[in-house]
Amino acid sequence: MTLKVHSRLVAAEELSLSQGFELSQLIGSNSLAFLHQNQGLLGWGEAHRITAIGPDRISELDTKWRALVSEAEIKDQVNLPGSGLIAFGSIAFADESSTESLLVIPQLIIGLRDSRLWLTTINIEENAALALITGLTENPATRFEPGQIEPELFTNNALRALELISSNVVEKVVLARDLKAQVSSEFSINPALIRLSKRFNSCFTYSVAGLFGSSPELLVQVSHSQVSARVLAGTAGRGTDPGVDQAIGIALIDSAKNRAEHKFAVDSLVSALDELCVEIDADNEPFSLSLPNLWHLASDVHAVLRADSSSLQLVNTLHPSAAVAGTPKDKALEVIQEIEAVDRGRYAGPVGWIGSDGDGVWAIALRGAQLNGTSLTAFAGCGIVAGSDPEAELQETNLKFKPIVEALA
Repeated sequence: MTLKVHSRLVAAEELSLSQGFELSQLIGSNSLAFLHQNQGLLGWGEAHRITAIGPDRISELDTKWRALVSEAEIKDQVNLPGSGLIAFGSIAFADESSTESLLVIPQLIIGLRDSRLWLTTINIEENAALALITGLTENPATRFEPGQIEPELFTNNALRALELISSNVVEKVVLARDLKAQVSSEFSINPALIRLSKRFNSCFTYSVAGLFGSSPELLVQVSHSQVSARVLAGTAGRGTDPGVDQAIGIALIDSAKNRAEHKFAVDSLVSALDELCVEIDADNEPFSLSLPNLWHLASDVHAVLRADSSSLQLVNTLHPSAAVAGTPKDKALEVIQEIEAVDRGRYAGPVGWIGSDGDGVWAIALRGAQLNGTSLTAFAGCGIVAGSDPEAELQETNLKFKPIVEALA
């Protein structure tokens, strides 16, 4: 298939936007989004879709993407990250998942970076593409109920994980539970997207094929061979009093349990990067990162990508990280499958975008939900390590559910 792609800079007035606008103002009828700090990409329509399933799904997507790019006719007058031919991607968490992993190429993309706004059309005339942009449809409040892994089952799962940790089967394992809701056939995820992008501006607000949310965790970003990633592992709730809140952030850094969990995740990332990167540099000490409802222990990692490697190849190497699977990775994945016995779908899988040059930005699909028909499923997970308290981990999942539950309330 030959894709005909055209990107040009566009004035805000052409899109009926006033000066000082936010890109989220255009969220309405679109089905694709990847936003961060009032910048990013929105997509409408679908020009093409690439799918894959199974243990080789990421490398298969990468191969098919390269083939599609090689045949595309691209006229890019913008030349910024995210202009030209791009695909929005979302990848299943587990090799065994029955959920398809996919790259979706929209008919229309609108991007914003460093105050520069652009429009990309793919296999569609510009006037027809702009007609895809329509207004927002509001929904009734959504009410979630416990899903397949109810609270009591989750704490029992955590106890089982602790037994395996004490038996040296695994050092860390990330367990999740789910919430379910039924919605109407006219349900739109976009009002929730707007709320999430405003409240969690420093996170990555995403929407790809019914999977949507606002993730605090960058899996990997590649731009002109420069690689960056941020590891989040170790969590605490925010305090309502400023002094108490600051003390919680400091205590998180001093917590031996949380630092141990965090070190597993950083070591896992650095080890994985070594396969495709050079000049790898990780923070010597983690820092406390504040989000509106949580504190996280965070570390930044930077590296240089070796020649002829794409962001999807890095995703293939890095996923799943210890932050969402555990340590050792392969054993942790076996434990997750054995204990949970639930298909996570694309929750905790990579979500983001890739450009024709292989560069891209990929977050981890957390703090969100998946829409399938009239069914919504939300997941939240916690890292179980020696010293974890199952009840405390259950309360942590409640905190992690809050962003998506409140955005849909």
